[in-house]
Amino acid sequence: MFGLSPAQMIILLVVILLVFGTKKLRNAGSDLGAAVKGFKKAMQDDEKAKDAEFKSIDNNATSAKTETTKEKEQA
Repeated sequence: MFGLSPAQMIILLVVILLVFGTKKLRNAGSDLGAAVKGFKKAMQDDEKAKDAEFKSIDNNATSAKTETTKEKEQA
């Protein structure tokens, strides 16, 4: 991961803990988790909206085909 040895990674983590403290890191982690959860929810809502839109377009196209077929039969 970034070309660091395990000892260098541990030292880096200790320095980060000393600078930010555990409380700030915990808050940052929970904020990040909430942001990811919100993003996933928004993506699912967007997919549902697209599915509903495609279904309505498909229904409109099907009804238009049916009307055209009826007009041809009457002619």
